[in-house]
Amino acid sequence: PVTAGSIVVPYGHVIGNEKWRGSEIAQRLQGKIRLIFEDGLGLVDFHLSNRTCILYISEADLVAGDEFKRRLVRFRNASSLRGIVIVEKTRISDQYFLAVQKLVVLELGMVLLPVANQGEASQLITQLVSFYVREQSKDHNSNPFRRKQCSQLAEPSVFRTVQQIPGVGKTKALLLLQHFGSIHRLCNASVQELELVVGQTVAQQIYTF
Repeated sequence: PVTAGSIVVPYGHVIGNEKWRGSEIAQRLQGKIRLIFEDGLGLVDFHLSNRTCILYISEADLVAGDEFKRRLVRFRNASSLRGIVIVEKTRISDQYFLAVQKLVVLELGMVLLPVANQGEASQLITQLVSFYVREQSKDHNSNPFRRKQCSQLAEPSVFRTVQQIPGVGKTKALLLLQHFGSIHRLCNASVQELELVVGQTVAQQIYTF
């Protein structure tokens, strides 16, 4: 199950479930937002921030039966994340929509957003992400140190170098660079400082490396 804090979303990014790689949503999001795919997201389709995620219910899910309902209930019971449910409301799935709305909004207390197709869903995700970025940037802009760090992230060679460290993928590389600002500071970080960003196991791997 996905629990709050198990996924850390780098500033201005979306983490997508590996199963969406190559989908229409993913293709339409490319170039608009920075999308990283990860395995092991469990019930969640997209993480928009550390606190908010998306569960996507397609037309096929609705027609196929009750499996999507079990998924939503499992998510609600296992997670303290804020779940937004995006549902494909089409000519075919329209007959199921009221029942889904009742389950999601009234019984589970989650936000439900209907879309006509994956193209519309990608627009919605883009809008939600820009909202979260605006919210976060209010905090970032008040801190001049943060602004200095962000320029470092634009260096692809620095980003690639950090990914060479054992146990560090794209997501952790971004988090480390955002936190420490430079490879120099990352190299001089203590295990305790690293633990705050990537957890105990990976921190030890980085430190040893």
